[in-house]
Parts: sequence; C-alpha cells; structure tokens
Amino acid sequence: MDINNIMNALEVKHPGEKEYLQAVREVLMSVVDVYNQHPEFERNKIIERMVEPDKIVTFRVTWLDDKGEVQNNIGYRVQFNNAIGPYKGGIRFHASVNLSILKFLGFEQTFKNALTTLPMGGAKGGSDFSPRGKSDREIMRFCQAFILGLWKNLGPDRDVPAGDIGVGGREVGYMYGMYKKLVDEHTGTFTGKGFDFGGSRLRPEATGFGALYFVQNMLALKNEDLKGKTVAISGFGNVAWGAATKATELGAKVVTISGPDGYVYDPDGISGEKIDYMLDLRSSGDDIVAPYAEKYPGATFYPGKKPWEQKVDIALPCATQNEVNGEDARQMVANGVKLVAEVSNMGCTPEAIDCFIENRINYAPGKAVNAGGVACSGLEMTQDAEHLQWTAEEVDAKLHQIMAAIHAQCEKYGMQEDGYLNYMKGANIAGFMKVANAMMEQGVI
Repeated sequence: MDINNIMNALEVKHPGEKEYLQAVREVLMSVVDVYNQHPEFERNKIIERMVEPDKIVTFRVTWLDDKGEVQNNIGYRVQFNNAIGPYKGGIRFHASVNLSILKFLGFEQTFKNALTTLPMGGAKGGSDFSPRGKSDREIMRFCQAFILGLWKNLGPDRDVPAGDIGVGGREVGYMYGMYKKLVDEHTGTFTGKGFDFGGSRLRPEATGFGALYFVQNMLALKNEDLKGKTVAISGFGNVAWGAATKATELGAKVVTISGPDGYVYDPDGISGEKIDYMLDLRSSGDDIVAPYAEKYPGATFYPGKKPWEQKVDIALPCATQNEVNGEDARQMVANGVKLVAEVSNMGCTPEAIDCFIENRINYAPGKAVNAGGVACSGLEMTQDAEHLQWTAEEVDAKLHQIMAAIHAQCEKYGMQEDGYLNYMKGANIAGFMKVANAMMEQGVI
C-alpha cells in the first residue's frame, strides 16, 4: 500500500476536507504493515473502498421559527460502512458541522463500532443548526423537519442514529416521535431514547463511564489504579460529566473542566454537587464555565486557556476534535502526565500523538476510549429488538465487559517488542481487520 498515492488521490477528490483526510491518514499509517501482509486486500482494493462512504445523503431542512419566519439549514447523513452491521452513529447539531467533520466521524465510527464486538456499521449525521438560543418549540420543529428529510434512509436494520453534540434526549425524542409517525411503526430506530419508550439505563453516562473503565484497564496493566490520581478534564457537557462522575467514584480527583471561554481549576476537586452543577451550566444555554469559579470561590477561572497547562496524572480530552495540539502535548509531558485518554473523537492532533508516543506516555485514541457510548447504544438496540429493558446493574456489567474486550484487542495488536503498548496502532488494526475481513467475505460490492 502506497499511503502517499492514496492520500494524494483523496485530496484531489475531496479538497479542503482536512478532518476527514487527517482521520484517514492516521488509520492508514497504523495498518500499513498488516495490510501489506494480505495481498488479497490489495487485489480487492479494500482500502480504496473502505475510505469512501457507502452513501452520503444531503438535504435541505426548512422550518419556522417562533416569529413565523422561514429558516433553512443543511442536513447530512454519512452512511460510511455496513460490512458488519446496520449503520450506527450519532447526529450532531452545531454551527460548525460540515461534510468533512461528518465524514471523519463516520470513518472513525466504523472502527469504533467494530471494536465493541457488536454487529454495528459506521455512520454519522447532523446539521449546521445550532440549538443554542432556540426555544423548545423551535428545536422541536427543526428536529421534525430534519427527520422529514431523512426518514426514508433509516430503519432498525438499516441505519440507527443516536445523539451527539447538540443532540440529547430531548432532540432524540422529537426526532424519534416524527420518525414513528412517518413509518407508522414503533421500532428501535434511534438510541438514546427516553427510558419510558425504549431507552436504556445508563445511556447518558455510558461514554464517560466506559472511558474510565478503559482507563482502569490501562492502569491495571501497570499494576496501578485511579485512587489518588489527579485528573484534568476538558469540556463540561454530558461526556465530561459522566467522566468526572465515574473518575471521582473510583477515587480520583478531577480538578478541571473547560468551555469555549476558558477553563476552571479547582484544587479541592470537582465532586458531589459540583459535578451536578456542570449540568446546570450546560442547561443554562450560555456555553461558558466562568460562573463555576463565582459559585465556588476556591476555584480559579483562566479565560481563553486550556486545562492542559495544569500538572496532573491523567488528562482526559472530552470536548471536540484536535483540542490537544503539539504545544499542549509537550507541556503535558514536561509536567509529568502519566496517561492521556481521548474521550472526544480524534481529540489530539497528529503532532500531539507523536509527542506522546515518542515519550512513551500511556496514550489511547478516542475510537477505543469512548466506545462505551455506542456500545450502550448497541445494548439499547438489543433490548428494543427483544422488547425488554435491563437494569442499570445489568447494563453496567455488560459495559465493563465490552471495554475490557476493547482493551484486550488493543493489547493484542498494539504491544511492541520493547513492552510499550501503542494503543493507537492496536485499536486501528483491530477495527480494520474486522471490517476488512467482513468486506472480503461479502465479495466486491
């Protein structure tokens, strides 16, 4: 496999799609050696087929605001790969949404879902609509209009969306309600639904909880645990909340959260009612974390800065892609960070990842660390198909098992001869091999 030739061809076909091209390059660099051991992959152009989405649905979303004025947004669904199961992936509502970001997320989702061991393909969707500042009725009308343009491409064995940035239980409920009305069936076509109509226990917490279970496995490999460790977290939404909750429960001290306005450092630890206050901050709609330092005087707010300058044992990026750059990584290494686990998708730039690996920092990528969210979605699909609901304890036990299995796959494919576990390589190879083998067995289609 000639990575440069493949990337040059993709850049010509998809100019300017930097996030998508970055994600593809990262995977190709990890799997090139194992790929070259399988000439049948080359003959069947597995890579060339795998890096292009199966289908991209783009549509206009027209809706009325509270003033009765017509508004227009763009809706997308990138159905990337369904070799191992129906398309599965979240829907993101944010002003930054574009095709490059959704293609990168769908590509990553393909391998993340493969790592869960559950039969789910990869997809991602969304719109440049921002829920911020919108009324509940406006959000409902937008969600209904969005599904009106997408519903024919969805189904319990075809494509099962979930939430993502800007899409929580409320938005999923509105979209599923409209979908149910259009198809005149009550199926498990969305995950992240309300518990009263087919949702799963622990789904809101699953991404953050699963990430900490993965971190537990990373530490256990070195005969360590989370007790007494200091943790820096970015973001302050649902994922960061789940990560902070579980980290604290397991004995660690979380000392930072962040938002677009900067970050808060709380040396006393963010626990108890302080974690609950994170949800109040998010629900306020202001998208800022500065009020935390006003409410809790022991904390300090650092405007316009990132939390990675604080000296901690563990760093958990929980916000968005490329939030940790090379300069951040070098500062973290200088400060003695011991473990970095991406809870956000592609949270670190290539330069940052290279810095961590060169310095033998215990680093793991988002497709492995944050797979607990989609794993719990897969469990929700199973419950819907069986028309039952499991207890929180049952779901949590399965989540533990899945995250341990993902770690074992990373260990199998990523352990180097010198004893360093390259989680990025291990996760990429494990996910790639499962999808590639499935594509091979199904023929050239």
